[in-house]
Amino acid sequence: MNTTSAIDPAIVSALIAVRDRAYAPYSHHPVGALVESDSGARFVGANVEVAHYKSLCAEASAIAAMASAGERRLRDVYVIGPGAHPCTPCGDCRQRIREFATPETRIHVIDAQGRRLKFYTMDELLPDAFGPENLPG
Repeated sequence: MNTTSAIDPAIVSALIAVRDRAYAPYSHHPVGALVESDSGARFVGANVEVAHYKSLCAEASAIAAMASAGERRLRDVYVIGPGAHPCTPCGDCRQRIREFATPETRIHVIDAQGRRLKFYTMDELLPDAFGPENLPG
């Protein structure tokens, strides 16, 4: 885990905007995510909750947008929550990130004001992860 505070203002603006559009009527915990592919393309996503609590996380939403555009490799993942505490990806999203990550992929955790609190490498976030190479064929 690494700490730092500098982050591209365009990324901060996009993160805050998408977080503010999240649909979180049950948890009241809006989350925004921005993923950057190896090509440099950026995709955003917000959490979307539903009454039966099988919701869509912001990271999953952004990764789905990236994959739908035909991109397959993550360079960076940015996550912003509603408060001052780090809003790290849940276990399901860590596995989703792993699917498209490289060892160099960085996961940045941003506070509510857009300051980077921490960033992780994929191995720090999900050590000894199960991935495509674990499957036969």
